Amino acid sequence: MPVYRDEGVVLRTQKLGEADRIVTLLTRTHGKVRAVARGVRRTSSKFGSRLEPFMVADLQFYEGRSLDTITQAVTIGSYGAAITADYSSYTAANVMVETADRITEHEQSLQQYHLLVGALRSLSRGEHGPSLTLDSYLLRAMAVAGWAPSFHDCAVTGATGPHSAFVVQLGGVVADAVAPPGSPRLDATTLELLAALLTGDWATAEAAPAISRSQASGVVSAYAQWHLERGLRSLEHVERGTRTRTASGAAAAAASPAATPTSVADRPEEHP
Repeated sequence: MPVYRDEGVVLRTQKLGEADRIVTLLTRTHGKVRAVARGVRRTSSKFGSRLEPFMVADLQFYEGRSLDTITQAVTIGSYGAAITADYSSYTAANVMVETADRITEHEQSLQQYHLLVGALRSLSRGEHGPSLTLDSYLLRAMAVAGWAPSFHDCAVTGATGPHSAFVVQLGGVVADAVAPPGSPRLDATTLELLAALLTGDWATAEAAPAISRSQASGVVSAYAQWHLERGLRSLEHVERGTRTRTASGAAAAAASPAATPTSVADRPEEHP
């Protein structure tokens, strides 16, 4: 039976029988892997907490017909305890691993692996606020997947910005000439924050006022879920702070199929 090694971050686990678990991992070189960890639920398990969500480990697998089997696990990044100790970090991390799970459904991506590990590490260390870290991760994950949003030049025509009309289905800000009627408008500070989160300009991001952070979070959530083609269940539990009517309204309008012109086909809704 073939044996292979790889690094992986635990996305989720599910019970199997009385003592085992199926562990879903995003690995460095093999993409997403589902493998059985035998005896992991026993208190005497050799794996300990190494195969809990948000942990990064060096792993050895036996290749199986339908599911591989994990035979060794050595911790590389112990992020789980620090993340689960803080509710905001924990809920943000859940959105991250759900997003990574969805994005890598049919392909492997070293960039997505590094992006997720870096975001979990940052959360565990408290380098930035959980909400900002999450929004930055989501924007970058979309960009790596080929759905980079535009926050300055028109996403449709390429016309030089700044533009304020933001339409999720069209890929970001658009010029007035192509903006659907009733398109939501984002102020310059919010657009600057979104661009900073995408590029990793943390000084600008952390200086943004609360109202801009709230509005940006709504836009990021709508943008990510549109491109993933169905909702992220874990987003329901994320603490985003107090949203203003403007922020929540802009996010809803940005994601509304009614805002899509007839030349852009609506995507079918899927309910988790």
